[in-house]
Amino acid sequence: MQDLKSIQLFMLDMDGTIYNEDTLIPGASDFFSLLIKQRKRYVFMTNNSSKGKVSYVEKLNRLGIPATEKHIASSVNATVMYLKKNKPQAKLYLVGTDSFKKELQTEGFKIVPLDYRGNDIDYVLLGFDTELNYEKVRGACYYISRDYPYIATNCDLKCPVLDNKFIPDCGAIAKMIELATGRMPIFLGKPERTMVDAVSAQWAIPVSQIACVGDRLYTDIAVGINAGATSICVLTGEATKDEIALSEFKPDYCFESIKDLYEALL
Repeated sequence: MQDLKSIQLFMLDMDGTIYNEDTLIPGASDFFSLLIKQRKRYVFMTNNSSKGKVSYVEKLNRLGIPATEKHIASSVNATVMYLKKNKPQAKLYLVGTDSFKKELQTEGFKIVPLDYRGNDIDYVLLGFDTELNYEKVRGACYYISRDYPYIATNCDLKCPVLDNKFIPDCGAIAKMIELATGRMPIFLGKPERTMVDAVSAQWAIPVSQIACVGDRLYTDIAVGINAGATSICVLTGEATKDEIALSEFKPDYCFESIKDLYEALL
């Protein structure tokens, strides 16, 4: 376990870690100002496929946090990498947002509509779909129940919103589909270490000098453990102290919020 002050790059989850919806968690602004002052790097890691990199950059800047597209590492990147490795220019039946669809099309993938006459696809792809409707779910079930390959951007069950409340995330949608089809997808994104390794290479910083910060044990903390990075849990999102005590994913550090992490780095 690295001493916190020796960490050179912080990979941070966003929802439930530095903000909830459009509200910064107290201490977040001071934290990033301190990293800049100390000449340390930061990258935002997200399993949320409902928005593109540009949307995240715009939101972070609007909240007063300096960021560009190079600061965003997402499950969309992990999904594109997986598809290009296994089936370049794949035909996809997508359960996802219009933003996710456009990113996939930009990368050369074809998004196809449901066709009960037997229109072949290469994969059913499930994302965190904030534009979900019953027709999308019905189409996914049609292909999944007929044994087409099935992947998903992330396994998160719930996404934190204001006032310590939650909404269904990609993993919860997958659970619903499982009840109808008996199948679960191959999950990409966190906790797979791919995201951490890619950031390590991009910024030329060893994994041993990277810390993964987040509020979910089975994604944010697990990805740090899987990659061999330092793991830091904050209690402003999903995880609680009781859950940490019972979990197989034990963080190296635990703080009440990003404010307490900021104070530990002073």
